[in-house]
Amino acid sequence: MKRLTQTLVLCLLTTFPVLAQSNYVSEVWVSDLGNGKYKNPVLYADYSDPDACRVGDDFYMTSSSFGCLPGLQILHSKDLVNWTFIGAAVPDALAPIQTPERPEHGNRIWAPSIRHHNGEFYIFWGDPDQGAFMVKAKDPKGPWSEPVLVKAGKGIIDTCPLWDEDGKVYLVHAYAGSRAGLKSVITICELNAEATKAITPSRIVFDGHEAHQTCEGPKFYKRNGYYYIFHPAGGVPTGWQVVLRSKNVYGPYEWKTVLAQGNSPVNGPHQGAWVDTPTGEDWFLHFQDVGAYGRIMHLQPMKWINDWPVIGVDKDGDGCGEPVLTYKKPNVGKTYPICTPQESDEFDGYTLSPQWQWHANINEKWAYYAGDKSYVRLYSYPVVQDYKNMWDVANLLLQKTPSDNFTATMKLTFTPNQKNKGERTGLIVMGRDYAGLFLENTDKGLTLSQVECKRADKGKPEQSNASVSLTQNTVYLKVKFKCDGKKIKASEGGHDLLVMCDFSYSLDGKKYQPLGNPFQAREGQWIGTKIGTFCTRPAIVTNDGGWVDVDWFRIAKK
Repeated sequence: MKRLTQTLVLCLLTTFPVLAQSNYVSEVWVSDLGNGKYKNPVLYADYSDPDACRVGDDFYMTSSSFGCLPGLQILHSKDLVNWTFIGAAVPDALAPIQTPERPEHGNRIWAPSIRHHNGEFYIFWGDPDQGAFMVKAKDPKGPWSEPVLVKAGKGIIDTCPLWDEDGKVYLVHAYAGSRAGLKSVITICELNAEATKAITPSRIVFDGHEAHQTCEGPKFYKRNGYYYIFHPAGGVPTGWQVVLRSKNVYGPYEWKTVLAQGNSPVNGPHQGAWVDTPTGEDWFLHFQDVGAYGRIMHLQPMKWINDWPVIGVDKDGDGCGEPVLTYKKPNVGKTYPICTPQESDEFDGYTLSPQWQWHANINEKWAYYAGDKSYVRLYSYPVVQDYKNMWDVANLLLQKTPSDNFTATMKLTFTPNQKNKGERTGLIVMGRDYAGLFLENTDKGLTLSQVECKRADKGKPEQSNASVSLTQNTVYLKVKFKCDGKKIKASEGGHDLLVMCDFSYSLDGKKYQPLGNPFQAREGQWIGTKIGTFCTRPAIVTNDGGWVDVDWFRIAKK
């Protein structure tokens, strides 16, 4: 019998499943210390470029999802420390849709902003190849509208709206130098009343080339008659947080650095969201880039002094704070139960559980969510004709790494089509380099191999480090992530953590045998390394293939 989990309680109230989520509590990372304090990061997972808003007693957060689908995962919190999934604003696909499906590594959804105005939620983001997009919904759980292209333009990124008191709507954004040929500037345009279309050209209001190189990621606010633009500068792993202010929406803006690493171990503390609590406190969510684990989310106290925000703890009184590692929890007027985003999955539902993302636009033929049978069935899907390695594969079912030290274990049963040699499935740790335990239907029968591919993003081939023949098609696969805090000196700023993975397998779920070599995890394109599974077949024309039934996928300490 499968282990009962804390996660999903399935309520079959109608012919359609209704999911009632109890409080999931991670075994590997919990920020809430249970004594009125919390530790950073509040989410030890790749929530890149986070933004948040408060509506009443509820906080809603989203983050960059790039080409992973469902996109714009939305998390909910009552206290800014304990978070849970509630949905995704882009559930299936991002246009233009390609056939066959291909991963869009590092493209599509960059640095979103989430806002609530006049009874509706809005999310804006920049697609660096197309321009500024917007979706909206009355309920943050969805459904969300289809994306609207608000402002077309190559290189428009990091968009955030502001509804002014006079009814005008503005949009602040930055430029990606890789597409626009210009970066390190902040710009503003005006939108129509519906916030669906830019009605003026963008005007540059701040040039950061001298003092704040690589200024980007702006967020737009208004307080006490001042327009504020919060933005990072100085680069993703090495930068700091800047705030601009002006009495006029188009400036001129004065600036101040309000958060920097200082003497803390938190590199690059910047890019995120200012929120207040129902009790009047101010807080700031931001990320820290640690390499293979991606951009993990921190929470900093914030206060206003002379109409300037000070973020973190300002030990020397210069108006620029530095990050805290532990702090008292936000005062939201109540105490709420500990909860964390879902990680483990028993596959007892009839839809994709919210922690999972496919590595590209979703094809409805990839999976069967057989909740009554308590598994997900992944059908083998052909790789593209010009396949080089798994970097080219769209139907990777992956989730973010949830902590620095943990194990991921899965149970699967592989049923390949015996006519199609070369069908594969297994456990994968995916990034620019990847590794995993892959089952393959070969001419010699079923084999299990520890596979590794370095510089996958450059089209380099895989290698097999070790293989064993199998006489059964049910197997348990495990990867252990280990990190002792050591850094990779050659990384930008020397801040990337050294993360090692060890692989093992079992035929009975009790005794595990190591297989292959230790693997050094590496981030993907603008995302952290991800873990999960897949089912592929060669690029051949056939009317059917095999499949894998994944019984469960569990995250644990050991």
